[in-house]
Amino acid sequence: MFLLTSAYLAPIHYYTKLFSGERIVEERADHYVKQTYRNRCIIAADDGPLALTIPVVTEATGTSQTCMRDIRISEHGKWRHQHWQAIVSAYDRSAFFEYYADDFLAVFNRDYRFLVDFNEALQHLVLDLLEYHPDVCVNNGPYLDAEALRPTSKEPVHDFRQSIRPKLPYDTDPAFHPVPYFQVFGLRHGFLPNLSIIDLLFNMGPESRLVLRHSIRGAQNT
Repeated sequence: MFLLTSAYLAPIHYYTKLFSGERIVEERADHYVKQTYRNRCIIAADDGPLALTIPVVTEATGTSQTCMRDIRISEHGKWRHQHWQAIVSAYDRSAFFEYYADDFLAVFNRDYRFLVDFNEALQHLVLDLLEYHPDVCVNNGPYLDAEALRPTSKEPVHDFRQSIRPKLPYDTDPAFHPVPYFQVFGLRHGFLPNLSIIDLLFNMGPESRLVLRHSIRGAQNT
């Protein structure tokens, strides 16, 4: 069993867990944490890595004690248009952008109130395009304590809810070995590992499945 958070166009590291063949539990009863993949993805732009962050509604008490399932999207600043234009600018010259762009734009144009619903719609689209459908279930509460689960679980419990995040190096996970692939700005910036799944998908298309599988190395560890 792999424990993951909800994520906005998650990085390749996250998707290798979905491709692992393990049962996936997506945690939505966790407290929302800023500056994580819950509302942020990183793409390869002309000037290098670019973070796209979804604004969320901040209550008077803040978001630090708000469950992820209850986080609402803010429409401040026309972020949907800005994110999509950044994606178009970054990938309109990639080999497979024209094949997938309309599908992604349709999701961006829908009015999702909650962040988890928007993230879920994008993840379903990505998995459909990859023609891969892992065993994923959602936990809306109570919060799953991995340490408490392990003694009674019939399967190993691997918790990646805190370890797959932008400010933590991915190489702390010995099971993840990012395989280089063609990137539009590769000659300018060199290979940029562990970007959003859309970087892989727009550049490699159906071969993305092979890249993901080859990026999984050895036994999984927490």
